[in-house]
Amino acid sequence: MISKHYAASAIAVVSVAVLLGLAASKPAVAQAIAVPAPAYAPADPASQETAVLSGGCFWGVQGVYAHVKGVLHVYAGYTGGSAATANYETVSTGTTGHAESVQILFDPRVLSYAKILQIFVSVATDPTELNRQGPDDGTQYRSEIWYTTPQQSAVAAAYLAQLGAAHVWKQPIVVRLDPAQPFYSAEAYHQDFLVRHPENPYIVINDLPKVRALQMTFPEFYRSVPVTVRPVS
Repeated sequence: MISKHYAASAIAVVSVAVLLGLAASKPAVAQAIAVPAPAYAPADPASQETAVLSGGCFWGVQGVYAHVKGVLHVYAGYTGGSAATANYETVSTGTTGHAESVQILFDPRVLSYAKILQIFVSVATDPTELNRQGPDDGTQYRSEIWYTTPQQSAVAAAYLAQLGAAHVWKQPIVVRLDPAQPFYSAEAYHQDFLVRHPENPYIVINDLPKVRALQMTFPEFYRSVPVTVRPVS
């Protein structure tokens, strides 16, 4: 399995100018995929709901949703395995059942669960990559939607079926849909990593383009000042 920390250190010797050039040369990463909005998007009068998503490295997924209006909090963490193995070094072996994930607390009166899913498949992750995402390989980097309510299950299932019928991607969609399991917050140094380390080579190449794509594709939902787990000076 390839650790993103290994990947980042391997390219750290490359100049920032070269890194920016590499990022610009990868349109599949830098540009969102145009996908239809969910046809089934029922109203939710609650003031707060929770969504849990796995879509590759949690640095980037957390960084994307931190910039989405209606998101109250977003945490990087692990889900799909046991509490005993919910730590980065063990999860990185790819043998724990865990996936790097984010837990999103959001106001459904501002941001619907359906819109969260649209942003997920068009900006945050490539839904056609099986047990990997970008430079990261292993089941811990799989794409998975963990529904927390029956309504979320229905919305997600309907949307995945809609996208499959629309043939948006040449390759089949491999996003899994499962009931939510216990979510374990990741170590403190992982939280808000994109916001705190925007010049990190891994972030420059793989994740900042996603934030730019969010701003361009969903301008009405983009917030320039991100929500963070801890205050950022």
